Amino acid sequence: MPATRLHRVAVLVLEGAKPLDVGIPAQVFTTRASMPYEVRVCGATPGLVTGGDGLSYYVAHGLDALAWADLVFVPGYRFPDRDDPPQTVLDALIAAHARGARLAAISTGAFALAATGLLDGRRATTHWHYTRALVTRHPLIQVDENVLFVDEGSVLTSAGAASGIDLCLHILRGDLGVAASNHAARRLVAAPYRSGGQAQYVPHSVPEPHGERFGTTREWALHRLGEPLTLDTLARQAGVSPRTFSRRFVEETGYTPMQWVMRARIDLARELLERSQRSVEQIAADVGLGTGANLRLHFQRILGTTPSEYRRTFTRGE
Repeated sequence: MPATRLHRVAVLVLEGAKPLDVGIPAQVFTTRASMPYEVRVCGATPGLVTGGDGLSYYVAHGLDALAWADLVFVPGYRFPDRDDPPQTVLDALIAAHARGARLAAISTGAFALAATGLLDGRRATTHWHYTRALVTRHPLIQVDENVLFVDEGSVLTSAGAASGIDLCLHILRGDLGVAASNHAARRLVAAPYRSGGQAQYVPHSVPEPHGERFGTTREWALHRLGEPLTLDTLARQAGVSPRTFSRRFVEETGYTPMQWVMRARIDLARELLERSQRSVEQIAADVGLGTGANLRLHFQRILGTTPSEYRRTFTRGE
């Protein structure tokens, strides 16, 4: 596994910080043998920080933690559309980014990143309730209100609190691989992967039973990736017409059914490359892609690398 080095994570607690937004990265990346991360919770200064929703936080570190970290989380906070964080905080975020740290906002933490100017000209998202305010205050940002998170490389943003889990798991997948991300998801009792392109909420016109049924169908498909899976097969399992299934599936996931199946197959291939010594040809058959050539084609198209190169990157140092 590639992450033998320690990743340094700072969670920046601003005045009015939302409890779930603070807790998610602190828990997901908490220091343990299986997780090569060290987490420091910090504020503008060490000491007591008044949070939102009746809670306060005692933080041991000040902005020096941002100079130490290579990944900085900015949780959401109250009244982000009214006041920017102190200039000392913004300067520390800019300096951290300049020396190569990744900055990741959860929910309304995007407003703090926006105030630095680092989101100008980039795609970003925030909690759906605040997307219009973000557009108004920062018109140079390409705000997407219909996604769970946006990864722009060195700056990442996410929607509401639960989307912070999706963002953290996405970062884990990039740092440590699919196996580690799935292990963390099981520990959190969370969905192992929801695409960043998934809608923040399902339109009210979508009947609730369909949403539940389609979730069951996706789970059913995940256990049968090695078998032929067609649109008709999935729609039949869900008990609706292929046309209805396809339209509602896109609304729920951001992908067509067959795009979702392909990405699920590539994810399974990634995990097998990380955890087993099976050949590329064997893995292609296991995940329903038939031949090694077919696996290589789709692996390159989706991930921008080859199965062999990916395996070398995620080889365990045992």
